[in-house]
Amino acid sequence: MDLGFSAEEEAFREEVRAFLADRLPQELAHKVRSCLRLSKADHETWHAILNEKGWLASHWPREYGGTGWSPVQSFIFENECAMAAAPRIVPFGVSMLGPVLIKYGTEAQKQYWLPRILDGSDWWCQGYSEPQAGSDLASLKTSAVRHGDHYVVNGQKTWTTLGQHANMMFCLARTRHEGKPQEGISFLLIDMKAPGVDVRPIITLDGEHEVNEVFLSDVRVPLDNLVGEENRGWTCAKYLLTYERSNIAGVGLSAAALARLKEIAQRRMKNGVPLLHDPLFAARVARVEIELENLRTTNLRVVAGLTAGSAPGAESSMLKIRGTQIRQEIASLTRQVWGPHARPYIAPAFEDQHESTPLPDTDGAEHAAAHYFNTRKLSIFGGSNEIQKNIIAKMMLGL
Repeated sequence: MDLGFSAEEEAFREEVRAFLADRLPQELAHKVRSCLRLSKADHETWHAILNEKGWLASHWPREYGGTGWSPVQSFIFENECAMAAAPRIVPFGVSMLGPVLIKYGTEAQKQYWLPRILDGSDWWCQGYSEPQAGSDLASLKTSAVRHGDHYVVNGQKTWTTLGQHANMMFCLARTRHEGKPQEGISFLLIDMKAPGVDVRPIITLDGEHEVNEVFLSDVRVPLDNLVGEENRGWTCAKYLLTYERSNIAGVGLSAAALARLKEIAQRRMKNGVPLLHDPLFAARVARVEIELENLRTTNLRVVAGLTAGSAPGAESSMLKIRGTQIRQEIASLTRQVWGPHARPYIAPAFEDQHESTPLPDTDGAEHAAAHYFNTRKLSIFGGSNEIQKNIIAKMMLGL
């Protein structure tokens, strides 16, 4: 499809494709394509390859070690990586904390923390949600009290993605209890190895350990680890969430998953013809393909606005809603394509008990259900889709 890129942008896209063909390890691409869980070492391998190339921080300015790319170049890079089945860059340091530090951090914080994000010295996790403060994040209860040259932090965070790997957390904590809830929150950087930090696993519906709950008991945090102004952390939090929500849309991920779905459906047979030619199934595929193209166009319009200097607002909520719905529908269709072969936790059924060889045409089926279950979270985290609709109604419709 002609996306209207300039000659220079098309040349850049070819450069990205050549790099991926040369440097993306095939074992990592196989894992991504098959929806296999990536290890910490897998993520670190790809992180290091991109950092060596200088292509890790696509949204950062060059002065801080970023690429200095235009928003269109970043869009092209992310989409080509998705189509090549490259691992997603773990977003917490590069895509979430990095932009916050660049905008709100002190020069000392930028000089210390940004290089450590790039070279992999720090693995960051996000300390936002709490048991009683998810979509209503401003109601968080975790407290931070000044004591000499430190804050003393107490509370609990939950759904902390990949927190078992992290050595650092960016955390929202309440430093003032008077006034509006949003006006008493501060943005802190917490050492996960500090005394009083307890990380406990949460096993998700797909049987994986991806998220955690984190208990903070009298954890001492240096005052120098405050980002922005005390009690003004909500500003940092909102800025970070615009990046997170736009990232969740995953246009490239959906395009790659859709291509894989159509390839499988062309091989799977129903009544002697490929399932992709079944009228009802083909109609669902066509609908999601149309919606994806509409999302891509909207995404490019937002990118064009960024190029012109505007900041994403309610547009990021629009991308988040539609993007997550599309990704969930593709996961659902993929599970339907595999039929009974996609039932979870029956790995022995994929082998012929007499020949001990895999049954034909079922490669990847055993992961379809787990992937389907995992995508259920997409419309919840980063601010539930219901909350995003409220944001759109308020910011764009004035309701």
